[in-house]
Amino acid sequence: MEEKILDLLADICDDDIVKEDKTIDMVEEELLDSLGYTELLAELEEMFGIVLSPSAVSKNDVATPEKVIALVQSKMK
Repeated sequence: MEEKILDLLADICDDDIVKEDKTIDMVEEELLDSLGYTELLAELEEMFGIVLSPSAVSKNDVATPEKVIALVQSKMK
């Protein structure tokens, strides 16, 4: 699961740094913009069969690869 998420993030951010540094702040580093954020939530929902409402998940909640992985794990329980 973690590898699938990292591959998705690398694709959306158009940078493999997210695979190498799971603590990088993708928002602060301008790797994840509003369109990317929306695409990320939609792709994660489809990929893992979970619900991630933009009103319930802020950009800060998915600012780092670590946070994205933790969020998906928490939704799959």
